[in-house]
Amino acid sequence: MKTQSIAFSLILLGSLALTGCGGTAPAAAPKVEKQTFESGTTMDKLATAGTIRIGTKFDQPGYGLKGLDGKPEGFDVEIGKIIAAKLGIAADKIEWVETPSKVREESIIQGKVDMITATYVVTDERRERVGFGGPYYMAGSDLMVKADNTAITGPESFKSGGLKVCAGVGSIDGDKLKPHLADPTNQLVEFDVLSKCEDALRTGQVDAMTAGDSILNGLAATNKDTYKVIGKPFFVQPYGVGMTKGDTKFCEFVNKTLKDAAADGSYERAWKETAGKDIDKVAQLPEPAPCA
Repeated sequence: MKTQSIAFSLILLGSLALTGCGGTAPAAAPKVEKQTFESGTTMDKLATAGTIRIGTKFDQPGYGLKGLDGKPEGFDVEIGKIIAAKLGIAADKIEWVETPSKVREESIIQGKVDMITATYVVTDERRERVGFGGPYYMAGSDLMVKADNTAITGPESFKSGGLKVCAGVGSIDGDKLKPHLADPTNQLVEFDVLSKCEDALRTGQVDAMTAGDSILNGLAATNKDTYKVIGKPFFVQPYGVGMTKGDTKFCEFVNKTLKDAAADGSYERAWKETAGKDIDKVAQLPEPAPCA
């Protein structure tokens, strides 16, 4: 059974907005909890060390965007802080590691990070190399174009050829869009970070860019007269917490932590103070996928 069909039929959550070009305001720090864990587990090792390395993105408005103070801000970041707090690790003891889409699996496998919260879409292919906790959010692959663009109305617009679209290297969005392209080799342009895709769209090097709908809505919200999001998601995106493959106990810990955060309101607060700021949508924690 393909991961994209595992308990992921929830309604896609909508757009995000952020205040000003500098990013979202950081949410209140979650309460740090000191507790004892089973010896030898990942939780025990991290709690004993008193620090954790969390991979995230530095160029994703609303999710992981490096602020003026040099620290990342956003919903992914807050999810990381919530998990760290349950380990007894304060936010200032987190080492944030930039993990663009193309290096996420390698960062886990090579031990460069302890976990990843970076708009990391869970797929069967990725599960062959790494493990996942969650998901903690459901998004959808969509398209963003110039505000005056009338040629692109959805994925089907690329079937005629000629039009170009940009995606992040290693992102699920580009892969899922390829079947809609007449000539993927020439129509799909990929960069290591999405900010370069936004530059390419702004300068007319490409006609559209693809990413998670909430990410695109964040970019469009800060450039209201420049871009628009098509609003036709073509792939459901479950954002999961990346971790070492086979670490079932850590996966179960993460899932329980997320469930507790939804119950005590810290999950909702993290959403409202970051990606969900100033919009009507309320994030609903999806049902967790089985830990394997």
